This record gives sequence, structure tokens and C-alpha cells, in this order.
Amino acid sequence: MFLPKSLYRQARLFPSFLSRPLSTKTYDPLRILFCGSDEFSIASLKALHAEHVKRPEKIASIDVVCRPGKRVGRGLKQIREVPIRAAATELSLPIHEIDTFTGWKPPAFLKGPINLIVAVSFGLFVPPRILNGAKYGGLNVHPSLLPDFRGPAPLHHTLLAGRTTTGVTLQTLHLQHFDHGVILAQTPFPGFEIPNPDSCTVPELSDAVAPKGAEILVEGIRNGLFVPPVDDAGWYSSGRQENLIHAAKIKPEDRHIEWGSWTSTDISRRNRVLGPLWSKSLVLGETSGPIPTFQQRRVILSELEEVQPLKGSEAFALVPGLPFIDGEYTVKADSGKGVYVFTRDRKLIRIHQMKVEGQQNADALRAALKARMVGSRTFSSQDAPFAPFHNPLC
Repeated sequence: MFLPKSLYRQARLFPSFLSRPLSTKTYDPLRILFCGSDEFSIASLKALHAEHVKRPEKIASIDVVCRPGKRVGRGLKQIREVPIRAAATELSLPIHEIDTFTGWKPPAFLKGPINLIVAVSFGLFVPPRILNGAKYGGLNVHPSLLPDFRGPAPLHHTLLAGRTTTGVTLQTLHLQHFDHGVILAQTPFPGFEIPNPDSCTVPELSDAVAPKGAEILVEGIRNGLFVPPVDDAGWYSSGRQENLIHAAKIKPEDRHIEWGSWTSTDISRRNRVLGPLWSKSLVLGETSGPIPTFQQRRVILSELEEVQPLKGSEAFALVPGLPFIDGEYTVKADSGKGVYVFTRDRKLIRIHQMKVEGQQNADALRAALKARMVGSRTFSSQDAPFAPFHNPLC
């Protein structure tokens, strides 16, 4: 059976991929400093702890580092702890809360200092001072086939790109950059299938990849892949870098709809992956003079649905992002009329629920009327009248 050298190396971790006895490297009992935060990292922590209980001669101890809880809610009176703190407490593991590594020293033991750093979905960069102080450096589990989707939000960007397969990577922690370490093991290309890719959410994808990330971490530790000299097991050749996607941090602006360039598929996918999308709209201001004044308000579109075009509404498709009502507007907010908008590819979306800045989330028509977003004129055809808003959403 012929395999490329890089695939042959990583196949050692997957017996179903290649049956071959694996020669493991010897190493000192591990005193691990585990840095984590969320559900993805919890799976790896629990797997490491189970390995520690099963093979204490291999993993002597595990200390957990996490970020401090954040104050949330009205008046910032409540503290929201990072999920991994509760998991570490349940496992009776020592916990160290830090918001920076500056001035912080890892714990020391009678048998020696921490000798391996493991960072999984942590968020803070582990500095060279900490890594160089550990005999075996650091390991990281990343939920993508690196170097593709390198960055802090690989799950989000994998779904945003419409991928149907993904994978996990075990790499060393780089001394200077995130996700630039040596790849020690990796899901064989092209990866495993994403469950229900057309409807999969980030939590669902995390649930699918977390156990595989935990498995590749434990197997890598069992086989001593971190012991120098380390081998690069990456599948990606240097000649195919042009197709790589950087998984940048998700920002509020990523949920801001670009009506002139986003298709209905883009809107639906981003709404599923990132949460409720938003736009801006002109609303009629309070004035007593003859000249109306307008204010721009943020509008969160909390419930959307693609529907069939309405008869006579074709003219609105010429202006993507211009909302309208299926009928001449009235002062009644319970008239049963819907709020609609066309996308760039002339698909019609009905807005069921939305939240106008300064108001509560409500039925779209009720919210539009209350915020005075609807124009006073009526656009009509022979068969159906429609009331447009003041301006397109932007």
C-alpha cells in the first residue's frame, strides 16, 4: 500500500487507516498544565484525566489554567464562570485563574516543575517563558485540518465556507504565533463528514469534533509524539496555499447584512452560524415642523424565512434591502400583514420578528410601525398594493 510520507506518519494514529505497529517514544511522567475554556476543551480535559487515572505512571498530575469569570447582567452583579472551571472542579483538579501570564509562575512539585503545556481553545497566547520552562514544550488541539482555518474561530468559518468535511489537528505550541506549530497528528485528508452540513450549528459541530480532538490528544501523548525530535505529519502541501481560509475572530460587524452583495444563501447561513443578523434603517423622528427629520437605528432581524415571491412585488427586487409590507399600511399593528425584503439574487425573505434599537423584540410589522419606519406613500400594481419603508436597509 503506497502512501505519501506525511499521510503515512499521521496514519500511525488511525489503525483503521493503516495497520502498522507503532513505536512510541519514552518520556518522563508528565506534569501537565492544561489551559482551556469551553466545551471543546472540556472533552480533552476529561480524556486526559481518564488517562491520568488509568496510567498514573505516564501522567503524574494535571493542573488547570482558565480565565477569570466575567461580570454580566444588569448592574454587572452576576459572575459568569468559564465552563471548564466547573469541569475541573468536578474532577478535583487544581485550578489557576489568570487573565495574563505576565508575572505568573506555573506550580512546582517535589518531583519537578510542569513539563508539558496543553492549550485547547484557550484564547491567551502561552508565552515563550512558560513554554521554555516545560521540558516537552506545549501541545494544542485545533478543530480543523491546519493550516486551513488557522485562527480563533475555525468552527464558525468552516460552516460559513459551506464545507461538508472537517477534521482535527494536534500541533506543538509555537513560540511566537497562534496555530503555527509543527503538526504532530491530523485527521486523514479530506477529513470526516460534518453532520447535516446544511443545517449544522456551531454547538452541533463542536459536539461532533470535541471527542475526536480529545482522542487525537490522548493518542499523541501515549505515543510520545511531543518528544523531540518531532515529525511534521501535516497533509497540506506548500503548493496549495492559495485555497486556505483564515478563521478570524468573529466580530459584531460580521452579522451586519450587506444587501448589495449577500445572496439569500449567505444570509441564511450567517444567520444560522453567527446568530441574529442586523442592519440599519431610517426611522421618522419626532418633529413638529413641516420638514420631517429622520434618524438611523440598528435593526436586529431575529427571525427570517425565505418565501415565494408575492404577485406584483417584482419592482422591489430592483432594490435589494428595501423592506415593504404586503398591503397599504395602517395604524393597526395586528393586521396580519408581513414585512418582506428582496436579496441580491432576487429571493424574497419575510421578516417575522425584529428588534429596533431602543425597543423590545416584537412582531416585525408591529416593531416597524412603532418605530415609524414605514413610508406614507403606497406603491401599487393592478393586483396588489405594497407599502415601502422610508429607505433600504443598510
